[in-house]
Amino acid sequence: MKSLDNYWYNINLISLLLWPLSLLFRLLVMTRRMFYQTGLFKSYKMNKPVIVIGNISVGGTGKTPLIIELCHLLDSWGIKAGIISRGYGGTGPWPHQLTDESSAEESGDEPVQIFQRTQVPVVVGSDRVADVELLCENNNIDLVLTDDGLQHYRLQRDLELVVIDHQRQFGNGFSLPAGPLREPVSRLKESSWCVFNGGDSDYSFKIEPSFVKQLSSDRKESVKYFKGSFVHAVAGIGNPDRFFTMLRELGFNIIEHAYPDHYQFSENDLKFNDSLPILMTEKDSVKCGGFTNKKLWYVAIDIKLSDQFLIDFKKQVKELTHG
Repeated sequence: MKSLDNYWYNINLISLLLWPLSLLFRLLVMTRRMFYQTGLFKSYKMNKPVIVIGNISVGGTGKTPLIIELCHLLDSWGIKAGIISRGYGGTGPWPHQLTDESSAEESGDEPVQIFQRTQVPVVVGSDRVADVELLCENNNIDLVLTDDGLQHYRLQRDLELVVIDHQRQFGNGFSLPAGPLREPVSRLKESSWCVFNGGDSDYSFKIEPSFVKQLSSDRKESVKYFKGSFVHAVAGIGNPDRFFTMLRELGFNIIEHAYPDHYQFSENDLKFNDSLPILMTEKDSVKCGGFTNKKLWYVAIDIKLSDQFLIDFKKQVKELTHG
Protein backbone atom coordinates (compact mmCIF):
# COMPACT_ATOMS: atom_id res chain seq x y z
CA MET A 1 0.00 0.00 0.00
CA LYS A 2 2.87 2.40 0.68
CA SER A 3 4.01 2.36 -2.94
CA LEU A 4 0.46 3.10 -4.08
CA ASP A 5 0.12 5.91 -1.54
CA ASN A 6 3.01 7.65 -3.24
CA TYR A 7 0.80 8.55 -6.19
CA TRP A 8 -2.78 7.84 -5.07
CA TYR A 9 -2.85 10.53 -2.40
CA ASN A 10 -1.32 13.40 -4.33
CA ILE A 11 -1.11 14.57 -7.92
CA ASN A 12 2.24 13.71 -9.47
CA LEU A 13 3.78 12.58 -12.73
CA ILE A 14 2.74 8.94 -12.35
CA SER A 15 -0.87 9.77 -11.49
CA LEU A 16 -1.05 12.19 -14.42
CA LEU A 17 0.34 9.58 -16.80
CA LEU A 18 -2.29 7.09 -15.58
CA TRP A 19 -5.11 9.65 -15.71
CA PRO A 20 -6.34 8.65 -19.22
CA LEU A 21 -6.74 5.08 -17.98
CA SER A 22 -8.69 6.34 -14.98
CA LEU A 23 -11.11 8.11 -17.34
CA LEU A 24 -11.64 4.83 -19.18
CA PHE A 25 -12.16 3.00 -15.88
CA ARG A 26 -14.73 5.59 -14.75
CA LEU A 27 -16.58 5.28 -18.06
CA LEU A 28 -16.75 1.49 -17.69
CA VAL A 29 -17.99 1.81 -14.09
CA MET A 30 -20.70 4.31 -15.03
CA THR A 31 -21.79 2.25 -18.04
CA ARG A 32 -22.05 -0.94 -16.00
CA ARG A 33 -24.10 0.81 -13.32
CA MET A 34 -26.41 2.32 -15.94
CA PHE A 35 -27.03 -1.15 -17.38
CA TYR A 36 -28.22 -2.34 -13.96
CA GLN A 37 -30.33 0.77 -13.39
CA THR A 38 -32.08 0.39 -16.75
CA GLY A 39 -32.62 -3.35 -16.33
CA LEU A 40 -30.30 -4.38 -19.17
CA PHE A 41 -28.36 -6.32 -16.54
CA LYS A 42 -30.57 -8.28 -14.15
CA SER A 43 -30.45 -7.61 -10.41
CA TYR A 44 -32.11 -9.54 -7.61
CA LYS A 45 -34.32 -8.44 -4.73
CA MET A 46 -33.93 -10.63 -1.65
CA ASN A 47 -36.74 -11.62 0.73
CA LYS A 48 -34.83 -10.08 3.65
CA PRO A 49 -33.65 -6.46 3.98
CA VAL A 50 -30.09 -5.94 2.76
CA ILE A 51 -27.70 -3.30 4.11
CA VAL A 52 -24.48 -2.86 2.15
CA ILE A 53 -21.44 -1.64 4.09
CA GLY A 54 -18.64 -0.65 1.75
CA ASN A 55 -16.58 2.18 0.34
CA ILE A 56 -15.86 3.96 -2.93
CA SER A 57 -12.08 3.82 -2.50
CA VAL A 58 -9.43 1.14 -2.31
CA GLY A 59 -7.65 0.63 1.00
CA GLY A 60 -8.62 0.14 4.62
CA THR A 61 -11.27 2.43 6.07
CA GLY A 62 -12.15 0.57 9.29
CA LYS A 63 -15.09 -1.25 7.76
CA THR A 64 -14.55 -4.59 9.52
CA PRO A 65 -14.51 -3.32 13.14
CA LEU A 66 -17.54 -1.16 12.28
CA ILE A 67 -19.46 -4.23 11.07
CA ILE A 68 -18.58 -6.05 14.30
CA GLU A 69 -19.90 -3.14 16.37
CA LEU A 70 -23.09 -2.93 14.30
CA CYS A 71 -23.70 -6.64 14.87
CA HIS A 72 -23.46 -6.12 18.63
CA LEU A 73 -25.84 -3.17 18.43
CA LEU A 74 -28.39 -5.06 16.34
CA ASP A 75 -28.29 -7.95 18.79
CA SER A 76 -28.92 -5.56 21.70
CA TRP A 77 -31.95 -4.21 19.81
CA GLY A 78 -33.38 -7.70 19.33
CA ILE A 79 -32.56 -7.81 15.59
CA LYS A 80 -30.98 -10.99 14.19
CA ALA A 81 -28.37 -10.16 11.58
CA GLY A 82 -26.54 -12.38 9.13
CA ILE A 83 -23.45 -11.43 7.13
CA ILE A 84 -22.16 -12.20 3.66
CA SER A 85 -18.58 -11.54 2.60
CA ARG A 86 -16.43 -12.17 -0.45
CA GLY A 87 -13.83 -14.04 1.60
CA TYR A 88 -10.80 -12.38 0.03
CA GLY A 89 -7.69 -14.49 0.48
CA GLY A 90 -9.69 -17.65 1.08
CA THR A 91 -9.61 -20.78 -1.06
CA GLY A 92 -13.29 -21.76 -0.83
CA PRO A 93 -15.28 -23.76 -1.87
CA TRP A 94 -17.93 -21.08 -2.44
CA PRO A 95 -20.38 -20.38 -1.03
CA HIS A 96 -20.12 -21.81 2.47
CA GLN A 97 -21.16 -20.85 5.96
CA LEU A 98 -18.50 -20.42 8.62
CA THR A 99 -18.27 -22.71 11.63
CA ASP A 100 -16.03 -22.74 14.69
CA GLU A 101 -13.58 -24.84 12.67
CA SER A 102 -13.38 -22.42 9.72
CA SER A 103 -9.93 -21.05 8.98
CA ALA A 104 -8.72 -17.82 7.40
CA GLU A 105 -6.99 -19.90 4.71
CA GLU A 106 -10.35 -21.32 3.66
CA SER A 107 -12.70 -18.41 4.31
CA GLY A 108 -10.59 -15.24 4.37
CA ASP A 109 -9.34 -13.26 7.35
CA GLU A 110 -12.11 -10.66 7.72
CA PRO A 111 -15.05 -13.12 7.74
CA VAL A 112 -13.32 -15.31 10.33
CA GLN A 113 -12.60 -12.30 12.54
CA ILE A 114 -16.21 -11.12 12.26
CA PHE A 115 -17.59 -14.58 13.05
CA GLN A 116 -15.30 -15.08 16.03
CA ARG A 117 -16.18 -11.69 17.50
CA THR A 118 -19.95 -11.78 16.88
CA GLN A 119 -21.03 -15.41 16.47
CA VAL A 120 -23.63 -14.28 13.93
CA PRO A 121 -24.11 -16.42 10.80
CA VAL A 122 -21.50 -15.60 8.15
CA VAL A 123 -21.55 -16.89 4.57
CA VAL A 124 -18.66 -16.29 2.18
CA GLY A 125 -18.58 -16.60 -1.59
CA SER A 126 -17.99 -14.86 -4.89
CA ASP A 127 -21.69 -14.74 -5.88
CA ARG A 128 -23.42 -12.44 -3.41
CA VAL A 129 -26.90 -13.42 -4.53
CA ALA A 130 -26.10 -17.09 -3.89
CA ASP A 131 -24.50 -16.08 -0.59
CA VAL A 132 -27.68 -14.38 0.62
CA GLU A 133 -29.83 -17.30 -0.51
CA LEU A 134 -27.69 -19.76 1.46
CA LEU A 135 -27.62 -17.44 4.48
CA CYS A 136 -31.41 -17.08 4.56
CA GLU A 137 -32.03 -20.76 3.85
CA ASN A 138 -29.91 -21.96 6.77
CA ASN A 139 -30.59 -19.28 9.39
CA ASN A 140 -33.45 -17.44 11.06
CA ILE A 141 -32.40 -13.83 10.50
CA ASP A 142 -34.11 -10.45 10.23
CA LEU A 143 -31.68 -8.69 7.89
CA VAL A 144 -28.48 -9.14 5.90
CA LEU A 145 -25.30 -7.09 6.25
CA THR A 146 -22.91 -7.31 3.32
CA ASP A 147 -19.23 -6.89 4.09
CA ASP A 148 -18.17 -4.70 1.16
CA GLY A 149 -20.03 -5.14 -2.15
CA LEU A 150 -21.06 -1.53 -2.71
CA GLN A 151 -20.28 -2.00 -6.41
CA HIS A 152 -21.95 -5.43 -6.64
CA TYR A 153 -25.15 -4.14 -8.26
CA ARG A 154 -26.46 -7.59 -9.09
CA LEU A 155 -27.63 -7.68 -5.47
CA GLN A 156 -30.29 -5.07 -4.72
CA ARG A 157 -30.00 -3.31 -1.39
CA ASP A 158 -32.36 -1.45 0.92
CA LEU A 159 -29.73 0.77 2.52
CA GLU A 160 -26.11 1.68 1.84
CA LEU A 161 -23.51 2.68 4.41
CA VAL A 162 -20.31 4.09 2.90
CA VAL A 163 -17.26 4.17 5.18
CA ILE A 164 -14.75 6.99 4.59
CA ASP A 165 -11.32 7.50 6.12
CA HIS A 166 -11.51 11.03 7.56
CA GLN A 167 -7.78 11.60 7.17
CA ARG A 168 -7.19 10.20 3.68
CA GLN A 169 -10.71 10.76 2.31
CA PHE A 170 -10.58 10.43 -1.51
CA GLY A 171 -6.88 10.92 -2.17
CA ASN A 172 -6.10 12.80 -5.37
CA GLY A 173 -9.71 12.39 -6.54
CA PHE A 174 -8.76 10.17 -9.49
CA SER A 175 -10.30 6.81 -10.30
CA LEU A 176 -8.22 3.63 -10.54
CA PRO A 177 -5.45 3.21 -11.53
CA ALA A 178 -4.39 6.88 -11.20
CA GLY A 179 -6.09 7.23 -7.82
CA PRO A 180 -7.87 5.18 -5.16
CA LEU A 181 -11.49 5.66 -6.28
CA ARG A 182 -13.65 2.73 -7.38
CA GLU A 183 -16.50 5.14 -8.13
CA PRO A 184 -16.68 8.94 -8.41
CA VAL A 185 -17.31 11.00 -5.27
CA SER A 186 -20.69 12.01 -6.69
CA ARG A 187 -21.81 8.43 -6.00
CA LEU A 188 -22.04 9.31 -2.29
CA LYS A 189 -25.15 11.42 -2.90
CA GLU A 190 -27.10 8.23 -3.57
CA SER A 191 -26.08 6.39 -0.40
CA SER A 192 -28.09 6.27 2.82
CA TRP A 193 -25.17 7.20 5.08
CA CYS A 194 -21.57 8.34 4.74
CA VAL A 195 -19.82 7.43 7.98
CA PHE A 196 -16.35 8.82 8.70
CA ASN A 197 -13.63 6.90 10.49
CA GLY A 198 -12.34 9.80 12.59
CA GLY A 199 -13.37 13.40 12.88
CA ASP A 200 -16.34 14.83 14.74
CA SER A 201 -19.17 14.85 12.20
CA ASP A 202 -22.72 13.75 13.04
CA TYR A 203 -22.02 10.44 11.29
CA SER A 204 -18.64 9.26 12.47
CA PHE A 205 -16.87 6.71 14.63
CA LYS A 206 -13.57 6.45 16.42
CA ILE A 207 -11.34 3.42 16.82
CA GLU A 208 -9.76 3.13 20.25
CA PRO A 209 -7.34 0.46 21.48
CA SER A 210 -8.86 -1.68 24.21
CA PHE A 211 -6.29 -4.26 25.37
CA VAL A 212 -3.50 -6.50 24.09
CA LYS A 213 -3.92 -10.28 24.05
CA GLN A 214 -1.35 -13.02 23.77
CA LEU A 215 -2.17 -15.40 20.93
CA SER A 216 -0.91 -18.52 22.66
CA SER A 217 -2.96 -18.08 25.85
CA ASP A 218 -5.89 -16.25 27.41
CA ARG A 219 -3.57 -13.60 28.82
CA LYS A 220 -4.75 -10.02 28.40
CA GLU A 221 -2.97 -6.84 29.41
CA SER A 222 -3.65 -3.12 29.35
CA VAL A 223 -2.89 -1.31 26.11
CA LYS A 224 -0.15 0.49 28.04
CA TYR A 225 1.58 -2.80 28.89
CA PHE A 226 4.29 -2.29 26.24
CA LYS A 227 4.60 1.48 26.69
CA GLY A 228 8.23 2.54 26.27
CA SER A 229 9.23 -0.90 24.95
CA PHE A 230 10.58 -1.83 21.55
CA VAL A 231 8.18 -4.07 19.65
CA HIS A 232 7.76 -5.47 16.17
CA ALA A 233 4.57 -4.07 14.62
CA VAL A 234 3.07 -6.33 11.94
CA ALA A 235 0.15 -5.30 9.73
CA GLY A 236 -1.32 -6.97 6.65
CA ILE A 237 -4.26 -4.59 6.28
CA GLY A 238 -5.44 -1.96 3.82
CA ASN A 239 -3.91 0.94 5.74
CA PRO A 240 -0.99 -0.27 7.89
CA ASP A 241 0.02 3.29 8.78
CA ARG A 242 -3.13 3.71 10.88
CA PHE A 243 -2.09 0.73 13.02
CA PHE A 244 1.50 1.93 13.32
CA THR A 245 0.38 5.44 14.28
CA MET A 246 -1.90 4.05 16.98
CA LEU A 247 0.98 2.09 18.53
CA ARG A 248 3.24 5.16 18.52
CA GLU A 249 0.53 7.20 20.21
CA LEU A 250 0.42 4.52 22.92
CA GLY A 251 4.11 5.13 23.55
CA PHE A 252 5.50 2.01 21.86
CA ASN A 253 8.84 2.06 20.05
CA ILE A 254 7.92 0.15 16.93
CA ILE A 255 9.79 -1.65 14.18
CA GLU A 256 7.40 -1.60 11.22
CA HIS A 257 6.57 -4.63 9.09
CA ALA A 258 3.89 -3.78 6.50
CA TYR A 259 2.40 -6.49 4.30
CA PRO A 260 -0.27 -6.43 1.58
CA ASP A 261 -3.91 -6.52 2.61
CA HIS A 262 -5.19 -10.07 3.34
CA TYR A 263 -1.62 -11.39 3.41
CA GLN A 264 -1.43 -15.04 4.46
CA PHE A 265 1.33 -15.14 7.06
CA SER A 266 3.72 -18.04 7.44
CA GLU A 267 5.78 -18.84 10.50
CA ASN A 268 8.92 -17.60 8.75
CA ASP A 269 7.35 -14.17 8.20
CA LEU A 270 7.32 -13.63 11.96
CA LYS A 271 10.84 -14.82 12.80
CA PHE A 272 12.88 -11.71 13.60
CA ASN A 273 15.83 -13.33 15.42
CA ASP A 274 15.32 -11.46 18.67
CA SER A 275 13.18 -11.68 21.80
CA LEU A 276 11.07 -8.59 21.17
CA PRO A 277 7.28 -8.96 21.36
CA ILE A 278 5.37 -8.93 18.08
CA LEU A 279 2.15 -6.90 17.95
CA MET A 280 -0.37 -7.28 15.15
CA THR A 281 -3.96 -6.45 14.33
CA GLU A 282 -6.73 -8.80 15.37
CA LYS A 283 -7.51 -9.35 11.69
CA ASP A 284 -3.96 -10.62 11.12
CA SER A 285 -3.98 -12.76 14.26
CA VAL A 286 -6.69 -15.10 12.91
CA LYS A 287 -4.17 -16.27 10.28
CA CYS A 288 -1.49 -17.20 12.82
CA GLY A 289 -3.21 -19.79 14.99
CA GLY A 290 -1.26 -22.68 13.50
CA PHE A 291 2.16 -21.38 14.55
CA THR A 292 1.55 -19.07 17.48
CA ASN A 293 4.06 -18.50 20.26
CA LYS A 294 4.42 -16.38 23.40
CA LYS A 295 5.90 -13.43 21.49
CA LEU A 296 2.77 -12.90 19.41
CA TRP A 297 0.11 -10.45 20.62
CA TYR A 298 -2.78 -8.67 18.97
CA VAL A 299 -4.26 -5.28 19.79
CA ALA A 300 -8.03 -5.40 20.39
CA ILE A 301 -9.98 -2.27 19.54
CA ASP A 302 -13.30 -0.69 20.46
CA ILE A 303 -15.58 1.39 18.24
CA LYS A 304 -17.31 4.52 19.50
CA LEU A 305 -20.12 5.67 17.21
CA SER A 306 -21.50 9.20 17.14
CA ASP A 307 -24.84 9.67 18.92
CA GLN A 308 -26.64 11.00 15.84
CA PHE A 309 -25.66 8.02 13.72
CA LEU A 310 -26.84 5.62 16.42
CA ILE A 311 -30.23 7.34 16.57
CA ASP A 312 -30.74 7.39 12.80
CA PHE A 313 -29.36 3.90 12.17
CA LYS A 314 -31.59 2.36 14.85
CA LYS A 315 -34.66 4.12 13.47
CA GLN A 316 -34.09 2.91 9.92
CA VAL A 317 -33.27 -0.70 10.75
CA LYS A 318 -36.33 -0.88 13.01
CA GLU A 319 -38.45 0.34 10.09
CA LEU A 320 -36.85 -2.22 7.78
CA THR A 321 -37.33 -5.20 10.09
CA HIS A 322 -40.65 -4.32 11.73
CA GLY A 323 -42.42 -2.42 8.97
